[in-house]
Amino acid sequence: MRAFQIIVAGQPPALTDLPRPAPGPGELRVAIAACGLNFADLLMIEGKYQDTPAAPFTLGMELAGTVEALGPGVTGPAPGTRVAVFAGQGGLAEAGVFPAERCIPLPENVSFETAAALQIAHGTSHVALGYRAGLKPGETLVVLGAAGGVGLAAVEIGHLMGARVVAVARGADKLAVTQAAGADHLIDADTPDLRAALKGLGGADVVYDAVGGTLGEAGLAALRPGGRFLVVGFASGAQPQVKLNHLLVKNLTVHGLYWGGYLKLAPAVLADSLAQVFAWAAAGAIRPHVSHSLPLDRSAEALELLRGRKATGKVVVTMT
Repeated sequence: MRAFQIIVAGQPPALTDLPRPAPGPGELRVAIAACGLNFADLLMIEGKYQDTPAAPFTLGMELAGTVEALGPGVTGPAPGTRVAVFAGQGGLAEAGVFPAERCIPLPENVSFETAAALQIAHGTSHVALGYRAGLKPGETLVVLGAAGGVGLAAVEIGHLMGARVVAVARGADKLAVTQAAGADHLIDADTPDLRAALKGLGGADVVYDAVGGTLGEAGLAALRPGGRFLVVGFASGAQPQVKLNHLLVKNLTVHGLYWGGYLKLAPAVLADSLAQVFAWAAAGAIRPHVSHSLPLDRSAEALELLRGRKATGKVVVTMT
């Protein structure tokens, strides 16, 4: 089988041929149909992600496909079952072995591409907004980096939860994508005074920050008293500077959110959240936006779309 791997740490990933793996105890083998890409894949290539595996390893954190074989002691999902898998690695390959407990049977009307695009972005945004920030109907949600994978998911889920959604993204084309996902107000990220623009809309109850840097600082400054700030990522490469006296005076709360960490912190929350996300997808209430879908042999090009900020929503790699 083919796999897109980091063969030597510090070297660019490459497409390589590997034996088809046999599942061990507690594992099953999946014939992979689609893999969603994430900013974390780029960090893994650079060795900067908090959970970067030891080389050699196959990139691709979230995937969907069909169960091929069960390892010893595994009773299901049965071979032939369509599943989604949050694997952390191994998705950019034609097959892989994964813990059976990570495999979620797919509703019939949810495609492999949708399932591969859905888990991390929509899972992150649902846990952040629903479990961490406690977003309520009628509140104002500001999403920074709103056209990216997790940002666009936050726009969609925030709208579904009844919030007034303010999308901050760079350029008219990206802002149009956020509007189609449910944003009520659009602000260009290059606005000279983002804080003033957000204040002009009445400020924010919740800020969802996947960007960091000066945009994050502006969003934090625009929070109303009692507001909540969600630290989701630092796509800008810089962390916002948080002034603790502002948190004190305005009774603000800062929530860190590392979605994968919930596998150990509170796995039941992750399971319940993903069940809700897939139920929404099956009902047509959420539809992940996939701006690019490329075959496995173009994985390097697919990753460059993320690195160059040329994608909106998700980039998916397919195996056929």
